Amino acid sequence: MTPLRLPAGLGRTLGWLLGLAVLLFAPLALAQQAGQANPLSIPAITLSTNGEGQQEYSVSLQILLIMTALSFIPAFVMLMTSFTRIVIVFAILRQALGLQTTPSNQVLVGMALFLSLFIMAPVFDRINTTAVQPYLNEQLSAQDAIARAQVPMKDFMLGQTRQSDLELFMRLSKRTDIPSADQAPLSILVPAFVTSELKTAFQIGFMIFIPFLVIDLVIASVLMAMGMMMLSPMIISLPFKLMLFVLVDGWALIMGTLASSFGTV
Repeated sequence: MTPLRLPAGLGRTLGWLLGLAVLLFAPLALAQQAGQANPLSIPAITLSTNGEGQQEYSVSLQILLIMTALSFIPAFVMLMTSFTRIVIVFAILRQALGLQTTPSNQVLVGMALFLSLFIMAPVFDRINTTAVQPYLNEQLSAQDAIARAQVPMKDFMLGQTRQSDLELFMRLSKRTDIPSADQAPLSILVPAFVTSELKTAFQIGFMIFIPFLVIDLVIASVLMAMGMMMLSPMIISLPFKLMLFVLVDGWALIMGTLASSFGTV
């Protein structure tokens, strides 16, 4: 009988899955063996109370919580950083140029991600200094570190949020115990921040769209006057829009405008 041979790509995939399964289930098996002496206890997950009365979790449980929080990183990047404004402006720019798939979505998302890291670098430095490093040095508990990490993020979002949007969501939440905007919880601040970011992105996109729209109108009028109604104006206007965008160093202008809109430069 001829032995069954898997394709190389499938074999590597199965190998990765098998290795992942070993990494996931080996600690559980070890924990089960360690807990055979006392079947009512789970050594991997413990909750203790320190001398100040605060509850502390075991390292294994902290790692589990951290790994669970990693699944929220895409939502964190899109809803609490400058990523939303940047990627929307890039998408409107591509539409204004008349390009359907160039640059590709992967390129636009990559550019937006790294530009967001550049803009958010001061905020992340504050979080690292005030929350992450003290927590790693065991100077703060996990709860205190999270509370301190929220302060720079809230300051950044408040600086980009319109007062009208913040008042809208405060009114919708029916919260009357919030004395000032800087004490608004993230459940109110995040949707207000995203709404303001969408408005700002559309305003910037409108300003970018105008010169390219003028070129389209001029080309369409010239073709209509020449009687070439069957020829698409988009085909003729595309080289002129690309030439204009390159001559004015469009990418540098767009990047600089987006960075300055956050007060980075």
